[in-house]
Amino acid sequence: MKNIPVVMIIFGGSGDLAHRKLYPALFNLYEQGLIHDNFAVIGTARRPWSHEYLREQVSDAIHETHDQVDENDVKRFASHFYYQSHDVTNVEHYETLKKLAQELDDRYSAQGNRLFYMAMAPRFFGTIATHINDQSLTGSGFNRIVVEKPFGHDLASAEELNKEITASFNEDDIFRIDHYLGKEMIQNIMPMRFTNPLIKNICTSENVKNIQVTLAERLGVEARGGYYDTSGALRDMVQNHIFQIITLLAMPEPKDLSSSSIHKAKQDLLESMIIPTPEEVEKDFVRGQYLGSDNTFAYKKEPNVDPESTTETFVAGKVKFKKGPVADVPIYFRTGKEFKEKKNRIDIVLKHMNNPYGQAHSNNITIEIDPVSKIYITINGKKIDTSGIRRENLTYEFSKEEMAKVPDGYERLLHDVFVDDSTNFTHWSELKRYWEFIDTVEDAWQKENEKGNPKISQYLPYRMGPKEASDIFESPTEHWIYE
Repeated sequence: MKNIPVVMIIFGGSGDLAHRKLYPALFNLYEQGLIHDNFAVIGTARRPWSHEYLREQVSDAIHETHDQVDENDVKRFASHFYYQSHDVTNVEHYETLKKLAQELDDRYSAQGNRLFYMAMAPRFFGTIATHINDQSLTGSGFNRIVVEKPFGHDLASAEELNKEITASFNEDDIFRIDHYLGKEMIQNIMPMRFTNPLIKNICTSENVKNIQVTLAERLGVEARGGYYDTSGALRDMVQNHIFQIITLLAMPEPKDLSSSSIHKAKQDLLESMIIPTPEEVEKDFVRGQYLGSDNTFAYKKEPNVDPESTTETFVAGKVKFKKGPVADVPIYFRTGKEFKEKKNRIDIVLKHMNNPYGQAHSNNITIEIDPVSKIYITINGKKIDTSGIRRENLTYEFSKEEMAKVPDGYERLLHDVFVDDSTNFTHWSELKRYWEFIDTVEDAWQKENEKGNPKISQYLPYRMGPKEASDIFESPTEHWIYE
């Protein structure tokens, strides 16, 4: 594997994301040789840490995520980390950071390559991007920036943030990261669709009745009430994770597997996405909040949540496209807190056929993303002891040994950043279209709120969300496959 020379600056180097995800992922890439001798990492945050203390934190992060490691490897890896106490609003601190980056570039022969990672609160993204530009923090080699979600709060704020970032970086050098795109079964969607004639020929408007995407969470908002109450399920999950999945499911086949061809196919699809009217939002979307139980708080009683909050902890809705292999096919989605179990899955529901047996069910293609990874096709067959019809699953599933080898999403995506592969990242044109859809729904809900009678369904915890979510289907014969 090619050794990539680079100086990486992590804004938020003392934070939870860096500790749990970034440092272990970087160690794995170090072990693989993608980064090795010619790299350095600068962790920045406001805390008054030292180089030695950061290295201890890096070592701890590796031991917490790896069962067996070579201690000499861990020590050598951690020696490439440096800490700079940094206030992102203080222009003078960028000058100090610039000097340290240049010193490390010279020491490690990093060839002027810079990688910036925004692992801080989103409200600082624009400030950091602006000062990277006006303080000339970029190097003489490649300059890439990784931006965590959420990328804006609505279209207007996303456009402003994009303007600030593109002042320093070209679109091809901006990596808007969504760890869902690093998951094994998400990366399996395109190979499944385009390498299997059986599935490729079936997954068309002629054969598909609907597609269903469920991202169910077992937990409530817990300690994130303050953040969540300003976001909600639509912005927190649909604007990124769910739309990414839907795009992969509905996009036309790309000309080839290059990043540019894949993003063109996505953009062609998204240009045909139908933006709902206020009347369609009322009919095709459901928002809800979880109630309390003997052991749990209701959402409105969670810490740091407004007791009069109209923020949704559950949302179900519908998306349609005018073009693509499943044009005009309804794609339903739902996501929420305090479901009966954590389960992320996709169900492609095929149309019923007229048949002499009468009672035969439709066939479905199901992709389970979490907590297990598998694909199965539900088919009909004859019961052994009677003339009736039974249902069976043809299953594609990883063994425990295979699952142990599956890299974490952040490891995969950081690898792609280092090798300059933007396939599994969101381009601005795609993100803009997502926000146009989300803003339309949010605006319709806001008008409901202003009238003083918001339609927010209440649902019991550890069930399947509000019963009203079943009302969004276009026909009475449709229903949620995962129940």
